Amino acid sequence: MDELNAKLRYVFGDVVVRKDVVLYQEVARLPRFISEYLISSLGKERPTREDLEKIADLVFRCFPEPRDRDKVLHDLMKLGEYKVIDEVKVFTDVSSGTHRAFLWNLGLECAITDELLEKYENLLRQGLWGLAKLQYISDTEEGYVTVVDFLPFQIAKLDMKAFMDGRREFTTNEWIDVLISTIGFNPEPLPWRKKLVILSRLIPLVEPNVNMMELGPRNTGKTYTYLNTSHYTRIFSGGRISPAVLIWNLAKNIPGEITTKDCVVFDEISKVEFSSADEMMGKLKLYMESGFIERGTRRGISQCSLMFMGNVDVKGEMPIEDFTYVLPEVMRDPAFIDRIHGFIPGWEVPKIGKLDAYISKHYGFVTDYFAEVLHELRKKTEFYYYISEEVELSNVTGRDEKAIKRIASGLLKLISPHGEFKEEELKIALDLAVEYRQRIADWLHFMRPGEFERKKIGYKVK
Repeated sequence: MDELNAKLRYVFGDVVVRKDVVLYQEVARLPRFISEYLISSLGKERPTREDLEKIADLVFRCFPEPRDRDKVLHDLMKLGEYKVIDEVKVFTDVSSGTHRAFLWNLGLECAITDELLEKYENLLRQGLWGLAKLQYISDTEEGYVTVVDFLPFQIAKLDMKAFMDGRREFTTNEWIDVLISTIGFNPEPLPWRKKLVILSRLIPLVEPNVNMMELGPRNTGKTYTYLNTSHYTRIFSGGRISPAVLIWNLAKNIPGEITTKDCVVFDEISKVEFSSADEMMGKLKLYMESGFIERGTRRGISQCSLMFMGNVDVKGEMPIEDFTYVLPEVMRDPAFIDRIHGFIPGWEVPKIGKLDAYISKHYGFVTDYFAEVLHELRKKTEFYYYISEEVELSNVTGRDEKAIKRIASGLLKLISPHGEFKEEELKIALDLAVEYRQRIADWLHFMRPGEFERKKIGYKVK
């Protein structure tokens, strides 16, 4: 790993960082892609304790906990200005011809200057994390707050050609170790199979309209992976989810999470509740099948992928036979399960909490940089079409075929993003894709043996 760390730093320079430095005290409070951005911006191979303390001081002063909201607003009114680290998303109101900025951590809706919108267009898209300077103005009957300055904590421009060229300098095994380290796992103690299982969690982040499920024990890093890999992800951890939040808020005319994110994660799936459950499941199944969203007068197409996760008991290395009990009642439907493209065996991933040896102490890509790379790779379609032309599947339905192609395409994007791969890499992707879809086919047969026959999915490279 020492040689690989040195090679990674030499090839990619300041877009890599040592992955364990973000665990330092106050710095760990921030989302990982923000803390890594701050550390990498120091331009040092190994930040000193003083460097980390400076960042920690900034976090302590400018990243308040939700319980301190009213104290922050009080200080803002008293001082007239206040700086906060927050995620800022700007919404456009056509009827009034105004823009409103929303600071998610602070829970504050306020005005924002036109200059900042011109300078940082992504504030109007997915939003940006950064250091926002707030100003309180009370020269009218009602006081109001405006964002008057903003320093983004995310990369300004992505050079995909440099990323592709850099990939050519690594073997497939080396590259997979780099990716495993990037998402926070130590590749050294992991066998090849476990690396592939962990890596496959990233498929919904890199492949559009893929629906996957992972069930496994607690503390295996399911939520950790999505929370610390991409800011294009929205995680629902149990609780009630409304159509307004997920699809479209008709009252405020604001698009829901499925229309704006690359991946929506349903964590703690057994505790998820839907408002108007039957209506929601109908809309969800329609979306999972076609990518079509519909609510009221709002209709459209989205490429957001879906990930369903939950905890299951295991017996040794093998899972229990029936996973259905983990799902909420409304999801115990073969029509829903058939729309899940692949099932990740989460029980094969080691528990992080037991051995800190599984936390990476090596170098990997800065999370914000890697998130942008994954986001860009979603646009590449040649992997899917190559598989369609060169691979012949057997014992499959139309849904099986679509599922296997999307999963294999996503894994190839991760392993060989530059598009140069041998039959060995193709078979790695296909073997895993077929296995994941086979698990869905077996589940359907277990639930409805009369409707879904037992079958063995196969493939042949032409």
